[in-house]
Amino acid sequence: MKFGIHNPSFVFGPNPADAFDGLKKKAQWAENNGFAWFSVMDHLIQIPRVGEPDEPFIESWTALSALAAVTQRIRLATLVSSVAYRNPAHLAKIAAGVDLISRGRLTLGIGAGWFDEEYRQYGWDFPERPAVRIRQMEEAVRLILAMWSDKRTTFHGKYFRAENAILEPKPAGKIPVMIAGGGEQLTLRVVAELADACNVFGDPAEAKRKFAILRGHCDAAGRPYDAIERTALTGLLLARDETALAAKRERLGAADPFLGFAGTVSRMTDVAGAYRDAGVQLLIAGAFKNDAETLELLASDVMPRFA
Repeated sequence: MKFGIHNPSFVFGPNPADAFDGLKKKAQWAENNGFAWFSVMDHLIQIPRVGEPDEPFIESWTALSALAAVTQRIRLATLVSSVAYRNPAHLAKIAAGVDLISRGRLTLGIGAGWFDEEYRQYGWDFPERPAVRIRQMEEAVRLILAMWSDKRTTFHGKYFRAENAILEPKPAGKIPVMIAGGGEQLTLRVVAELADACNVFGDPAEAKRKFAILRGHCDAAGRPYDAIERTALTGLLLARDETALAAKRERLGAADPFLGFAGTVSRMTDVAGAYRDAGVQLLIAGAFKNDAETLELLASDVMPRFA
């Protein structure tokens, strides 16, 4: 099992102007300490239970394009881009550019979207029915894949269209598409039909259950289950012992229950093993409030057990 880092916060000190410097150092540290993946959240404002709504937040594709130029090996991704935030033909162009800058290290993470407050603030229409948003996502992925492969793309869908559209240069190689979400009837079906990777959120038992449902959709679609990389995302807060953990939780204001896993290094080793046994191939961790020690302990004490 591989490990990745997800960046859910752009607060790296008191000066908002330092946000990208902090992000760059974090991504370069991840690359140099055995992590296979570095992703950023695609939002315009911070989401609930992660931080304050008015805290500094860098637009994800701007951040990824800059990170592509200052890293060498680590895979970069959005986790994940909402289908509503950009015209999908334009998103295909943006992603192709970042893939070229990174020399083929981009994964396009995409999802149906959910944060209705953000939609309202930025003037996007928010379809209340999740099924509508999932169908928009499916159609967007089909258009994006066509833009990456066709010499010129004409696409007439229910939600999106393109007319003899040119996308040059093409991506450096095949850009993997990760679809995030655990919707059992629609989202995981779209994963089985179109995606190269899935991403689920929850404990190991929940991940195992979602993967079993995904396998059923793959069988129905006539696609090999193992063709899809299985990833899971968890929030993380680590300490060496219970005393240190309690002090850290109080200092950082970590809610109870914690959104993800808050615990000791020894317990995290057990949890990581459970994710691996559930079928997770890439475990992506987001350190609560950019707690550096959490990621350092993950790299030094947990990851070597799974090398």
